[in-house]
Amino acid sequence: MAETATSSVLSHPLIESDHIEGTAVFDRNGKRIGTIKRLVIEKISGHVVYAVTAFGGLLSAGSETHTIPWDQLHYDTKLHGYHTTITAEHLRQAPEFSRRDEALLSGHERQQLSDFYAEPMP
Repeated sequence: MAETATSSVLSHPLIESDHIEGTAVFDRNGKRIGTIKRLVIEKISGHVVYAVTAFGGLLSAGSETHTIPWDQLHYDTKLHGYHTTITAEHLRQAPEFSRRDEALLSGHERQQLSDFYAEPMP
């Protein structure tokens, strides 16, 4: 029995990183709050740790970039994007790191991110 292309894509457990970049991120109400720009992967384990997400602005102009823990994003097949309980307001308060910022890789800033997302959302 032949499987349809759609069901094949949905049932496959793996995805390549370039297919994640540009994917929409939605809040708990299904409102689009941004897109995934890139993934941050732990070198030794190979696990994705964070998704760097752009939100606001138009076509990346004037957008802000914030880092979201990967475990707080869940793929939603109905939305064709990632769903999170993080709100746009909470994301605006998150620590922000630029791509050239080596601080993201330091233990202190990783702890800062972990502490921020562990706090109850307003």
